[in-house]
Amino acid sequence: MPSDFAGTLVLVFSCALTFLLARVLSRKWREKRRKKEEAERRAAESRQVRRARERRTQ
Repeated sequence: MPSDFAGTLVLVFSCALTFLLARVLSRKWREKRRKKEEAERRAAESRQVRRARERRTQ
């Protein structure tokens, strides 16, 4: 009986750890992709649009 409980405990712990790791990596990946898309969008902007955006943020 103790080995069954220990096995179950290891399974639950490993599943929780895998879930948390996947969640953290997914958030980092999404943030990195969002920054890349934002940089691409800004690179495609005209000079006039860039200046107007910079004036709004000041």
